[in-house]
Amino acid sequence: MDRPALSLLAFVLAPAFVAAAEPPTVLDPLVVTATAQERPRSEVPAAVDVVDGDALRLARPALSLAESLPRVPGVVVRDRQNQAQDLQLSIRGFGARASFGVRGLRLYSDGIPATMPDGQGQVSHFALTAAERIEVLRGPFSALHGNAAGGVVSVTTAMPAGDPVLEAGVLGGADGLWRLDASWAGSLDDDDRQRLRVDWQRSAADGYREHSAWRRDAAQLAWRAELPGDGELRLLANHLDLAADDPQGLDAARLAGNRRAASAGALQFDTRKTVSQQQLGARWRQPLADAHELALVAWAGRRRTFQILSVPVVAQASATSGGGVIDLDRDFGGADLRWQWQPSDALTVTAGALHERAEEARLGFENYIGTQLGVVGALRRDEDNRVTGDDAYLQLDAALSERWRLSAGLRHSQVRFRSSDRYVRPGNPDDSGALRYSRTTPVLGLLFEGGEGWSVYANAGTGFETPTFAELAYRNDGGSGLNDALRPARSRHLELGARGASESLRWDLALFQARTEDEMVVLSSQGGRSVFGNAGLTRRRGAEFSFEARLAPDWSLAASGTWLDARQLRDVCTTPACGPGERRIVAGNVLPGVAARFAWAELRWDASLDTTLLLEARATSGFYADDLNTARAPGHGLLGLGVEHRFGPRLTAWARVDNLLDRETIGSVIVNEANGRYFEPAPGRTFFVGLRANF
Repeated sequence: MDRPALSLLAFVLAPAFVAAAEPPTVLDPLVVTATAQERPRSEVPAAVDVVDGDALRLARPALSLAESLPRVPGVVVRDRQNQAQDLQLSIRGFGARASFGVRGLRLYSDGIPATMPDGQGQVSHFALTAAERIEVLRGPFSALHGNAAGGVVSVTTAMPAGDPVLEAGVLGGADGLWRLDASWAGSLDDDDRQRLRVDWQRSAADGYREHSAWRRDAAQLAWRAELPGDGELRLLANHLDLAADDPQGLDAARLAGNRRAASAGALQFDTRKTVSQQQLGARWRQPLADAHELALVAWAGRRRTFQILSVPVVAQASATSGGGVIDLDRDFGGADLRWQWQPSDALTVTAGALHERAEEARLGFENYIGTQLGVVGALRRDEDNRVTGDDAYLQLDAALSERWRLSAGLRHSQVRFRSSDRYVRPGNPDDSGALRYSRTTPVLGLLFEGGEGWSVYANAGTGFETPTFAELAYRNDGGSGLNDALRPARSRHLELGARGASESLRWDLALFQARTEDEMVVLSSQGGRSVFGNAGLTRRRGAEFSFEARLAPDWSLAASGTWLDARQLRDVCTTPACGPGERRIVAGNVLPGVAARFAWAELRWDASLDTTLLLEARATSGFYADDLNTARAPGHGLLGLGVEHRFGPRLTAWARVDNLLDRETIGSVIVNEANGRYFEPAPGRTFFVGLRANF
């Protein structure tokens, strides 16, 4: 890690260690659900973390996961300052190459999947202002959730009991940022058997960079009812409407000239994106006789995406070109039926079956009419696509003795793709086709509970990650049709960890290694269109630590750090014919988008019952922007300062400054961008203020 970054972390940590010692406060035990069944965190033989609602919203705007998830070791969330492309979210390097959406991870909102059957997910509809907590599962136990390799991120909505409360908030910040939000939450009856929560928000900003303005409308409804016999029914409905300009990445020369600039192509074609999504999900759970329980999760939704790309006019001259405009309608849904048997506290058996599907109508148009650019022109692509996933799984959790616990799981996944081409013209043949991938993924974990709250664990498992429809859309040889040369990635994971908790300290340590065959890589990315291939063999290994400490009644400290070595282990050619002088990924190259070292720390001072001060530090080493390791974003360290004051029980005001020292940094990169426009700069010193009131 760069020396300035280490200095920033030391600046945060030092005051806490010299704070006056006071009687400690007991840290609460944690229960997690991201392991596919509710279990105490201390009994899980895997790396799993919980970020509570206080950490999500205290003196923070709660605009994105990039604010709160960096406190979890192994997790990197990069805000691209580009609402048209969403966040870059990765766990242990899985997902770091993603050009759009979230790859390699499984996403859930109140148990409802936010990941499609092909493995691509979105976090744009997560209601962070309403979240009670976020759970993050890292490593091989993600195999229990299917088509993913890196981990699981699960958001749970807070459902307060008691008399209904109306809360309203307002947020303002740099670059024209504003947000209005409101929520209504509480019990619908006197015995709290039914609870309802409704959230709404509208936000917009001019954006840090030129041509990066956006607006966002979102709403969510959550309802929970207790059923006879300790059963439960939950409903979750949400809506998202997003419109954003796309500034695209910058090359090194343009970055040095004007960090706030957009690319020339973005301005020329007025690149932009609109998204509209509606989703409804239900969770039903009912205990039965003889220690049996049934549970069902069902969901359905629609997502429409319209996007103007900067594909040059000359590049659309080919008969097989799909144009420079994407118009995509996707309907999705599924059901997960689960049976659980728990004859005693020492044994739990879970079995289930999952079916999910997504159907999309994809249109492509030219992005010009005559000499006018950035408009919808002639039709160039018309196809119907379908992807279905069918999984069967079995999970066993057993106490072998008072101190030893065993967890084992087995999952069989089958993913089918089918494309029906409706655009057949001379020179553009019928590209209809079908692909099928299947894999059985086992996982095994063993945990030893020692005395005084500490435990050690070990686990091993395999991962399975199919291409998405977006990754199958374009071929490396320039031909049309599904990229049937693209193979699914298979990974093998090993992990060794330890954790402990006392009255004033909670800590975690994990060592891991993952080897992946046929990892999917971006061979080229241009104008929002990416071509993917397989990268032979890659390896990730590293170490993670985190702790939370109550140093005194008014002082607390939390910190995390990660060392990650992610490399290519075989030479791979990135062109169809690999001759002398062709582009080649060389064994030993570092995987792009992956920093070798990153750390986070937060010092909190509850100055009184009404006032809280936060000092936060983040640091990262540099990371490459391409597989050839020719372009690199430098490392950096950042400080943030926040304060929140509560004027009684009904009014709260807060303020925050990020990048306190006004550093010039690269927030994220576009991996393997074909024109060298890799870099997405982050803002300098940034201010936020907010006000919340409840009635």
